[in-house]
Parts: sequence; C-alpha cells; structure tokens
Amino acid sequence: MRFSQLLIPTLKENPSEAEVVSHQLLLRAGFIRKLSSGIYSYLPLGLATIRKVERIVREEMNRAGAQELLLPMVQPGDLWKESGRWEKYGPELLRFTDRHARESCLGPTHEEVITDLIRFNVHSYRELPLNLYQIQTKFRDEIRPRFGLMRGREFIMKDGYSFDATENGADATYKKMHEAYQRIFTRCGLAFRAVEADTGTIGGSFSHEFMVLADTGEDTIVICKACEYAANMEKARCQPPEPTAAPPLLALARVETPGKKKVAAVTEFLGISPRNLVKTLVYMAEDKPVAVLLRSDHEVQTVKLANALGVNTDNLRLADDKEIFDATGVPSGYLGPIGLTIPILADSELTRLHNFAIGAGEKNFHLLNANLNRDFTPQTITDLRQITSEDLCPLCGGALSLTRGIEVGHIFKLGTKYSEALKATFLDNQGAEQPFIMGCYGIGVSRTVAAAIEQNHDKDGMIFPLPIAPFQVILLNLSPKDEAITTAANELYDHLSKNGIEVLLDDRDERPGSKFKDADLLGIPYRVMVGKSFAEKGLVEIRDRATGSTLSLPLLEAGPRLVTLIRSALVLPP
Repeated sequence: MRFSQLLIPTLKENPSEAEVVSHQLLLRAGFIRKLSSGIYSYLPLGLATIRKVERIVREEMNRAGAQELLLPMVQPGDLWKESGRWEKYGPELLRFTDRHARESCLGPTHEEVITDLIRFNVHSYRELPLNLYQIQTKFRDEIRPRFGLMRGREFIMKDGYSFDATENGADATYKKMHEAYQRIFTRCGLAFRAVEADTGTIGGSFSHEFMVLADTGEDTIVICKACEYAANMEKARCQPPEPTAAPPLLALARVETPGKKKVAAVTEFLGISPRNLVKTLVYMAEDKPVAVLLRSDHEVQTVKLANALGVNTDNLRLADDKEIFDATGVPSGYLGPIGLTIPILADSELTRLHNFAIGAGEKNFHLLNANLNRDFTPQTITDLRQITSEDLCPLCGGALSLTRGIEVGHIFKLGTKYSEALKATFLDNQGAEQPFIMGCYGIGVSRTVAAAIEQNHDKDGMIFPLPIAPFQVILLNLSPKDEAITTAANELYDHLSKNGIEVLLDDRDERPGSKFKDADLLGIPYRVMVGKSFAEKGLVEIRDRATGSTLSLPLLEAGPRLVTLIRSALVLPP
C-alpha cells in the first residue's frame, strides 16, 4: 500500500479530549476518529491492527477446539428477565422498545442468547462438550466513557461460551481456555499476567483476568515475588490471621475525646497506634444499613463487602451523616459496635486484636480496652479489607508487589447459573435431565490494541509489537523526484510484497523530517530508508522502531534480510 493513497489523517498535537497515551496516539496517528461519546470509527490503520488481533484470537480459539458463530446484537428483554438480569445489570444495559412495544437491549454480553440457542438445539450428553465463540461489536452505556478504546460505550469483543456435562469436563475446558489465552497474548507480543478476579455481574464460581502490565493501567494487581500467585485488588486474599496468645483483657474505659472524629486526631489524642483503633463504618446495602468494623489503618474492599452481603456493588455505598444517625442514633465519628441493632460485619484482622479502642456510641467519647466477643459479637467475620504491599502472599507467605495493569481478557467458570435460570438441560448417560455446566471467555479486541500502545510507546509515538502492527515495514522514499531512488524504493517494495511482507511505501512529496516523524508516530516495527546513502553509497538503512538500532545494507541484501527478520519473529509457539 502507498501512503499517498491511504487515509491516514495524522495530527501534530494531542487532542484536548484525550487523557491517556493510547487515546492521544490513536487519534494523532489517524487510527480512529470520534463519532460521539465513547463511540469511534476505525480508520484503515486502526482496523488493520484490530484485524491482526482478531486473526490471532481466531487461530488460537480454533486450535483449542472452539467453533465460531455470530449472534444477534439486539436481544429480547424477555430473555434477560428470564435470567434475572434485566434489572440487576444496571443502567449500562441500553434498553429500548420497538414499534410493537417489545422491550429489547443492545448486547453488552451474550450469556442469555447463547444459552437460549443451546437449550433448543442440544439435548444429549453425547453432543457435549461444546465450545462456541464470536467476535462482535458490543454496547455498554458507560456513565463516563473515557480513555478512547480503553473504556468506550461501543467496542469489539471476542466472547465465548462452553457447555459441559460434568464438573470435571467444565474444569478441563476452563484450563484449555486459560492456556489458549496465554498463547493469544503471548502471540500479540504483550507482557501480561493472569490474575484471580471477582466474577462481577457475569456471575459464576471463579474467574481469571488477563492483565497487560502498564504503568498507566487503571487496575492495581497484586503479584507474589516468590510464587505464581496473582490477583486483582478486588479478589486479592489477605493472609488469614494466625491465632495469638491473648494478653490479660482489661476493663472497658470510657474516655472523653471532644471534637476528635478523624482517625489521626483520635489516635494522637489517645496516644495509640492506628493499628489499635477499630473504626465502625456504616454502609447502605440495597438501602439497608450495615456496620463494618476494621482496623483504622485499613480500607474496606467494596467488592469483598458486596460479596459477603450478597449484593451488587451498584447497590452498596457509604451512608451519609443523616443515614448514620437515623440508623444508630449516633453522630458520625463516634460510632462503635456496642449496642448497635443493625447487622455487624468485621474484618478477619480483628481476631488478632485485644484491648483496642472503639467509638463509644455517644458524641465526644471513645472506649478503650474493647475486645471481640466479650463486648460485642459481629454476625459475620471475614476478609473485608484491601490488601497492601505490607501483607504476605496468602499461598506461600512471600512478599507481595503491587503494580498496574489493563484488563484485556476475562474467563469465568459460570456453573449452572444461566442454564438453571433458563431451564437449559440435557439428558445424561442415565437418561436424567441435567443443567449444562457453563463457562464464559471474553477478550476485549479493541481494548487489546489500546493496551498494547499503553505498554509500548515513547515520546515520538507508538511502538507496535510486530504481530499486531498495521504494517510490518514502512519504506520511506526520501527523494521522490529522484528517478534512481524512486526506482530502488519501488523494487524493494515489490520484493517485500511478493515475499508476503506487509509494507507501507511512503511515496509522498514531503520533507524527510516529516516522514521520519510520521513513521515514528505510526509505530511500524521496521523503518527502511532509501535516500542520500543509497545515492552516494548504494546503501539502504533499516531501523528497528523498538530498539532504535540501525543497519545499512546494499539494496539486494536489504529485502532478504527483512524477510528473514520478520519471518523468524513470527514463528508460532509450540
């Protein structure tokens, strides 16, 4: 392809709307253009990159035994009501009514549709296991679309669904998909980790997220330095407290703490460590108040709390001052667990504390020497807090590191959540009806492109990994009016094209400096320059975009060398 014939509307400055690097560079390089909030048009280079990711996904899904299909984007509301998600999914589900007053939605995901398809078309264990996938446009009505392709409303996704007859079969399918995802992101040239994750609104028993490691990632992930344990912050397990010998339990002491409401003020006034002060927080869970107890230097992990309460995170929030007073009769800042009539949940860490301070349940007072089960008894004691880098690995006890990541894939073991809700059953080998055991496997295709840029860029532009670059080589004719240079550039272009190399020939009548800037901006892995060195010495210069290393070769050697470099880099893993 020739640059002069391709739609590449590059920009010199970062658009004001773009906050993150990938959004800035995708707009500047002419890969995408905004149509409306969170909705983008994919221009030729952007689409070429997306197609590269799609091809890798298809090859690995097919290799793992999955079959591709295509499901409707518009889904009947009745199906979502049957599964129980019509109201639970929240406002991200774009609902609408057609001319016949039938409720429908734009598909953010396809569990209901695929389960409906299978329940009417698969009837026997002999037809299982079955693994199906599609690559399709999804729509989620995000309240604040941002970061370009990282969190848009309309996006391209690969979603897959498996159906098994037994738990062992479902586990085997899950493992196979885990391995396929490892291969997909390895082939995309990305540094990533698979981490334990919460199942969220999709549901199911357990899941893994695949995170591209990037300093600009919006998610924090926890990685053990000594073993393979990795989890996102929502799922990261705090190491269970080890039993400790209890010191003599002291009598409760009521202490006046006038105007001391904040943790720092209370601990300073009492002369105690934040580790020895237990704070009492009030949350509204589906509009009902609950109290949460944890060490004052710890923070609540909202997803853990929501799971403990069995509610959706959308229906969980901190209570305001009025709600706290209405529920407890105590002003915020002095609340404690003694005498509360609302449900109490305590973080597991409290089981190793003794003689700690709490709010007294009256304005301007705190209590010293409180003890769990002697002075109050929570209804639930479980892991509720956010893990920190000071914690130890829950598996091996090793040191943890916290790093940033971008979620690009998520796999779930769904179990029978959807098959039972939609009464999707098969006959087992005894002739008895059984619900399908399901799995769900998603990859954000367009998001993977953005994540690759977040991980691979410099001050001059993108640095695409070779397997997903829109072109493998950008060939710069630095003197289009020079017949010898133009002839040499065309010969090299023909040689590379005939050998299956994807090459973009920059044949524009522009200054060399402008061509260099655009080549760096586009992030194409190899830049080949035919210009002054060729005219004077017969040499062609090859530059590696990622390393900056250069190589000067005669024209007849440059083509074969590039072919060898690219083919060797694209050898598939076993």
